[in-house]
Amino acid sequence: MEFIPLIVAVAVVLLLLKSSVKIIGQAEVMVIERLGRFHRVARSGFNILIPLVERPKELDVRYLESDVGGIKKITSGSTTRIDLREQVLNFPSQPVITKDNVTIDIDAVVYYRVADPQKATYSVQNLPYALETLTRTTLRNIVGEMELDATLTSRDVINKRMREVIEDASIGWGVDVTRVELQSIEPPRDIQQSMELQMRAERERRAAVTNAEATKRAAILEAEGVRESQVLRAQGEKDAAILRAQGQAEARLAMANAEAEAIRLIAGSLPEGDASTYLLGQKYLEALPHIAQGKGATIFLPAEASGVLGALGGLREMLRGQGGESGESARKPGTPSATAPRALGSGPIDSSNS
Repeated sequence: MEFIPLIVAVAVVLLLLKSSVKIIGQAEVMVIERLGRFHRVARSGFNILIPLVERPKELDVRYLESDVGGIKKITSGSTTRIDLREQVLNFPSQPVITKDNVTIDIDAVVYYRVADPQKATYSVQNLPYALETLTRTTLRNIVGEMELDATLTSRDVINKRMREVIEDASIGWGVDVTRVELQSIEPPRDIQQSMELQMRAERERRAAVTNAEATKRAAILEAEGVRESQVLRAQGEKDAAILRAQGQAEARLAMANAEAEAIRLIAGSLPEGDASTYLLGQKYLEALPHIAQGKGATIFLPAEASGVLGALGGLREMLRGQGGESGESARKPGTPSATAPRALGSGPIDSSNS
């Protein structure tokens, strides 16, 4: 029984030491009150408080937790340590009505950092709850001025405006709002179905436009190819016609030169004035096979033909005589040649010479 007061005294001393000695971690502070009034801010490291005179100030905190089923719930508590690091304030999604009277669920998150522990402790009663309520109100005000389509496509604008409004309002609370983000925007189910139909129709329209553009481009390329091929074909035909005409001209010129040379040789080998008669008779002889190709058995020759043929026969006799040919009987003067046909209507044919 003698040791009971000693044990009690030791226990009281230990309790006093525990309440007076505080070890604060890095990036943490503690607001110290002396006799109920703010005294100082205890920084990280070893700190000693005067027992029964100084005590740390408690702050309210809120945590967003998810249970096993994935349902989010807010857990409230209190702490004597203020974290100076950037903190995340996440809260469940809330329904917001847009300008065109569409109710959507928006899930937002706020990133903030305590800049002044004294103001964060004494300027507002519950800092996390105040920031959450301010964020909800600001979000309703901003989204209420916008239509659904603008809300879905203007997240950056909403984030910027919310950050500006919350930062201006929370400056007196000793916090710096670094970012405000919209995690998700969920329209009602019927609106989502309508949006899906609209997006499907838009994709089909774009696909149709793309196919039409591709068909148009293909038709243009095909027409350009046909035009170029026709131009090249016409150019080739033109060049071929020019080359063909040049070849024909050169051939005719060569033939004309050959005929001129042949006429010159014939005129040189015949007496003067007989070359034309020879050439005319040659043309008659060349035309006789074509005249004989008809179906009739009787051939009528013009009167000039007998004279020409007789002249040809005389030229042949002369050429034979000049060439030393023998064995042919001499003809009487004025007797027509046996080989020369008689002209039509020139008189009866002599039977002794036929």
